[in-house]
Amino acid sequence: MRTRSVFAIIIILLVVILIGGGIWAFLKSAASEAEKEEVILPAVRVVEADRGSVADIFQTNGEVVSASSVDTYADVRGILARLYVELGDYVRANQVIAEVDPSQPGLTYALSPVRARVSGTITSLPFDRGDAVNTQLSIATIGDLSSLQVEAAIPERYISRIRIGLPADIHLEAWPEHSISTRVSEISPVVDPASRTLRVKLNIPRGEPRAQAGMYAEIILTIEEKEDAVEIPADAVLRRLGSVFVFVIENDTAVRKPVVLGISQDGIVEVVEGVEAGEDVVIEGQSFLEDGAEVRVLQELQAVS
Repeated sequence: MRTRSVFAIIIILLVVILIGGGIWAFLKSAASEAEKEEVILPAVRVVEADRGSVADIFQTNGEVVSASSVDTYADVRGILARLYVELGDYVRANQVIAEVDPSQPGLTYALSPVRARVSGTITSLPFDRGDAVNTQLSIATIGDLSSLQVEAAIPERYISRIRIGLPADIHLEAWPEHSISTRVSEISPVVDPASRTLRVKLNIPRGEPRAQAGMYAEIILTIEEKEDAVEIPADAVLRRLGSVFVFVIENDTAVRKPVVLGISQDGIVEVVEGVEAGEDVVIEGQSFLEDGAEVRVLQELQAVS
């Protein structure tokens, strides 16, 4: 009787062990499948490729100068005895603006007048009374302040893209929010061998009240502009082993597409070939994707504008 009871207990224990093992195996298999599915499907965020205008710009600095200026020289060497003008004064052609005393020890001469060669505003007076001057040093610079330009130096590597009539915007440091629209009006025919730069000038429209000679200016040149171009964020573009490509999502699958890029501006890049407007381009999570991988799209970000 006792033997039968022990045998029954053993049978019951074996049944419990078998049932428990089956349940544990089932739960482990289910958990493994869930974990496997989660690992296989990487999460990505996408943005819709859009169409819009994009511009290739070049930014540099310059200085506001008078469109025409003339240096005035003394006829003789000597001491600057009298100076009749100050900075900002308006003078007329042939007006006496200074006198030079050419006297030497033991010899006394009459003062020699220095006359303005043109009408305009005094923009530079490098000497004071009592300074020694000669016929090679400018006593004063006279400029036409009614006609102003911005002068800038373009590095040699960019000069092939600069041409007369190129549109530009000028921003003056004193009024950073104000933009002056203009175009390249003059290009120097030679490159400065010392600085390896090319001098260019841009006309400031007459009557512009904010511009004054000597001001610092920021210049934004529009080298090229395209309308209705396909645009995507520059961060979506990947480069590996000389290949340039993006991932596009089609039916929850990542498709690798080689692209040819064009103009880039402010984090946006033009796609010349490879992507069409309306396609969903991966913008986050693309670094570890492979062609044909299934993905989970977490969010579609706002289209490029």
